[in-house]
Amino acid sequence: MVTASVVQPQPAVLADRFARTRAHDVMLVLGAALFTALLSQLAVAVPGSPVPITGQTLAVMLTAAALGPLRGMLGQLTYVLLGAVGLPFYSRGASGFEQVLGPTGGFLVGFIPAAFLVGLAARRGLDRSAWKALPLFVAGQLAIFAVGVPWLAVVARFDFATALQKGFVPFIPGALVKATIAATLIPLCWRLWRPREE
Repeated sequence: MVTASVVQPQPAVLADRFARTRAHDVMLVLGAALFTALLSQLAVAVPGSPVPITGQTLAVMLTAAALGPLRGMLGQLTYVLLGAVGLPFYSRGASGFEQVLGPTGGFLVGFIPAAFLVGLAARRGLDRSAWKALPLFVAGQLAIFAVGVPWLAVVARFDFATALQKGFVPFIPGALVKATIAATLIPLCWRLWRPREE
């Protein structure tokens, strides 16, 4: 008599190791929002720009890759909504719909599609090695700028060149550093958990 061995499927993203129920999914989504709120308090003002350098985009990249497209996107949507209704979740404890509608609101809104896109790429395995993850996390941050910079130009009434100078150029070094951190941490987590899956 031949018995077929049951092969456990590999988790598509890191959170698949832990999410077994809807309640787990809800906790992961809320955790992503809280983690983003925590890193948003790491904020440095940029002279001449209404946009600060923060840890938010690092949180977006890490949570999106770990949670996948839907949970990652919902985590950022939850973050934006909780800050909008009054919780001090934005940089330097700011909150309110006026922040979302203001000059920096496009960057907040940009977290949502960026998280979906990074999570989708992670679900296809692009987060498992540093050399694949680094361009992924750079591209994820570019998606945020793609929403944030035009929004800044419209709301602050800047021409596009000024919006780029105030909302993109000063953030390039930090974006590369944050992409490198995320591209180190996420593949490391995969390597640490691999022996437990075998």
